[in-house]
Amino acid sequence: MRQVDIVGVGITPFGKHEDATLAPLGAAAVGAALDDAGIEPTGVDLLVHGNAMAGLVTGQEMIRGQVVAAAAGLAGVPVLNTENACATSSSALHVAVAGVRSGMYETVVVCGTEKMTGRPTRQVLDAMTTGTDIDRIPAITRELTGRDEPAESFYMEVYARITRQYMERSGATAHDLAEVAAKNSAHGALNPNAQYRQARSVEEILAGRVVADPLTMLMCSPIADGAAALVVRAADRPLPGADAEGARVRVLASALLSGIPGTAGELLEARTATLAYGQAGIGPEDLDVVEVHDAASPNELIMYEELGLCGHGEGPKLLATGATRLGGRVPVNPDGGLVSRGHPVGATGCAQVVELVTQLRGRAGDRQVPGARHGLAENAGGYVHPDAAACAVTILGRQ
Repeated sequence: MRQVDIVGVGITPFGKHEDATLAPLGAAAVGAALDDAGIEPTGVDLLVHGNAMAGLVTGQEMIRGQVVAAAAGLAGVPVLNTENACATSSSALHVAVAGVRSGMYETVVVCGTEKMTGRPTRQVLDAMTTGTDIDRIPAITRELTGRDEPAESFYMEVYARITRQYMERSGATAHDLAEVAAKNSAHGALNPNAQYRQARSVEEILAGRVVADPLTMLMCSPIADGAAALVVRAADRPLPGADAEGARVRVLASALLSGIPGTAGELLEARTATLAYGQAGIGPEDLDVVEVHDAASPNELIMYEELGLCGHGEGPKLLATGATRLGGRVPVNPDGGLVSRGHPVGATGCAQVVELVTQLRGRAGDRQVPGARHGLAENAGGYVHPDAAACAVTILGRQ
């Protein structure tokens, strides 16, 4: 099978870009990624663009990728538009990797974008809620909250129930939940592109407003604007520039699965990770750095276990050892994760991979994981009750 590399990355700061639309956000990320790779727009065979919410939030229901392409100097390049809830741009990467592996394309740009600010918060939260079967929202909400009225945040109610169940079976405490958020706020303070760059204490996090018990505001990912982009290229195709070859990072695995409504048992994230480890020929013990989808901070504890970083019920213990902090055995979310870096939905998956590539290249500055050679990104999206709707797990490697 043809080998595939990521040869360029680009990302905008995440946060409020009040005057920016999808086009300039996406163009900035794509331009940075192409510059990083040393590839001209004329050398791009395909743009795979990921965006989840523009139709309901900005009104740009169609051709979002073509709009970004025109602004990025890629007019005329074939565009494929993708959507997979919070897993949108990691799914776009999966498509790009498959296209290059097949031999159909040699160079593919992947770009994830989202514009969430500048609209009423209720409009944005309602748009996010469409990441589940809208016909079932009232019934699911009643099950989650015991009430008939709409939830303040549907997805935080979902995460709150998952968290309560996890606390019951693992013995995790509210302090543990806040400790994850505090860790990632310290990591985010080192990331110049993070939405929140202030380290928070456990006490501050626990004292915040409760969004959905036991989740406080500082345990929940914020609304954000932003874009991230990747250049995917066949490993047997040379790059321009004397030192460009040293910037290649190999895609060892790209796994994508969908959840099954009404089923219980092994979580979708665990099933996807198992598939990815098989593709890569490595296991969790080989990982040096990990990015997980912490839309709510407690989900990171759960992912420690589902990804095999520790045994079931041992997430709080692993956290307490310091293993998942910068300087620990396997730092998780060194860029701050969704809660501190920000969560512009369609851009999150690409942003995770940008961080992994940066780490594996040794270019992460104050948040660098020394000697990192293998990295994993887990990006889940949507809800098909009781499972996530989609999950992508990407594993990267560097010789």
